[in-house]
Amino acid sequence: MQTTPLTESSLLPLVPAYDSILELAPYQTGKPIEELTREYGISDVVKLASNENPMGCSPRVTLAVTEQLGQLARYPDGNGYYLKQALADFNDVNIDQITLGNGSDDLLDILARSFVGANDAIVYSQYAFVVYSMLAKMQGATDVEVPAHRFGHDLKAMSQAVQDNPNTKIVFIANPNNPTGTQLEHKELRQFVASLPSSVLVVLDEAYIEYSPESNNRALIDEFDNVIIVRTFSKAYGLAGLRVGYALSSVAVADLLNRIRQPFNVSRIGLAAAAAALADQDFIEKTRLMNDEQMRWLEKQFDALGLGFIKSHANFIMVEMDDEDALLINQALLEQGVIVRPLVGYGLPTWLRITVGVAEDNMRLIDTLRSILTDD
Repeated sequence: MQTTPLTESSLLPLVPAYDSILELAPYQTGKPIEELTREYGISDVVKLASNENPMGCSPRVTLAVTEQLGQLARYPDGNGYYLKQALADFNDVNIDQITLGNGSDDLLDILARSFVGANDAIVYSQYAFVVYSMLAKMQGATDVEVPAHRFGHDLKAMSQAVQDNPNTKIVFIANPNNPTGTQLEHKELRQFVASLPSSVLVVLDEAYIEYSPESNNRALIDEFDNVIIVRTFSKAYGLAGLRVGYALSSVAVADLLNRIRQPFNVSRIGLAAAAAALADQDFIEKTRLMNDEQMRWLEKQFDALGLGFIKSHANFIMVEMDDEDALLINQALLEQGVIVRPLVGYGLPTWLRITVGVAEDNMRLIDTLRSILTDD
């Protein structure tokens, strides 16, 4: 059966923002291990591309998931009461200030759909999470990319961009930033929020907050009604396969988001697993300590190889391949069973983003990379 390509379909006029949507390229995820195995017949694969927790998840999660297996025919609690109560206690907020999502991306999408129209603008930084630009195009809105400063957010320039675009509805800030790993201090972020009109939402994407507790800006929620913090269980908590995220905001914003989100956007297993993961902060501490130790080791190895890198506050590091073609090096790594993330799509063609793995994985990476660079 033949299908009509989207660009030739008579359905296009029915899509409100189709001109913008056609500009989108499908989001490129880190290559799955299964795909690499199919392509190259490699069974011994190290994946350091998607910033997953190489230690897995807490043993408590495994138990919680097992306990739910007999209930899979039942819908989850659409309100997610017990997880929300645990999150409220953990973050010292009211339960009515929490919105749950199918991963943090779901919450970013809900925010854009809730607040941004075709005549509005979304402001974000160069070299920030690519989804921000995608959300603007999906809404048919103007996407305003502000040039980065030392690979991080230039808050003065972003404030000016908001002034220059009075229809700005959302400013997205990833802290720590993906893919660069840069971090903003609380003082400068507070000054930035205070400089903006209260009608502009500031969405702080804290997907990697567990790796950098000092970048926790939870206190801004108490002071500014237009600040929303979005977090995920996919990274340090090791639940990327279950897709659970949450947002902290004012009660008014949370009430709106909870009216718009799908009623069962987090599965029964996801709710139970996230609650169990949150309760095991010892596991998070072990994860952070391992990450810090291995990050320092990797930095020393990159120095020894003569490779530049950006100091990271997350669980990944961005490494420059000098004048080499990073795509060729990435391909050579793939052929030897090591998956990292090329950053051409971020406008960083000579850089690779590498997730910090456990010691064995990191040694495999460095040995393989050294072999490739030496052969060149």
